[in-house]
Amino acid sequence: MRDNNDMPGHLARRFQQIAVAIFHAEVEAAGYDLTPVQYAALAALQQNPGIDQATLAGLIAYDRTTITGVIDRLVQKRLLVRMASARDRRANVLEMTDYGHATLEGVVPAVEAAQKVMLRGLTAEETTQFLELFRKAISAVNDLSRAPLKTAARDA
Repeated sequence: MRDNNDMPGHLARRFQQIAVAIFHAEVEAAGYDLTPVQYAALAALQQNPGIDQATLAGLIAYDRTTITGVIDRLVQKRLLVRMASARDRRANVLEMTDYGHATLEGVVPAVEAAQKVMLRGLTAEETTQFLELFRKAISAVNDLSRAPLKTAARDA
């Protein structure tokens, strides 16, 4: 039987646990109340204003059925608003509030600090290699995910 430390699934789960703990510690120390998924949603919305929640879910590789709870919490925190879509009355588009933009801008240094802590055991060269290999491995199996990462469709 293989040692768990030789199994990529175990290592990925452990890294995720540690990454989330570090994210929370850094973000809370900076005075913010955001989860990693909430941060990802805000960052995606800043780059893609006016998208609907299904599109947002795809952009952050999050399950479409559970993204509603993330959006609900961001609305409760006054970081974004839902508005009726001009194109499709059945859909809502999402827009960040001024407070959402200010929060995202303010929390970025803490998020960047968290990324450095997560990788502090690696040299700069190893960090580059690690991220390249991580992206390569994830890309090869993205289609097997229950929430595959999708790219933003840009208007022509």
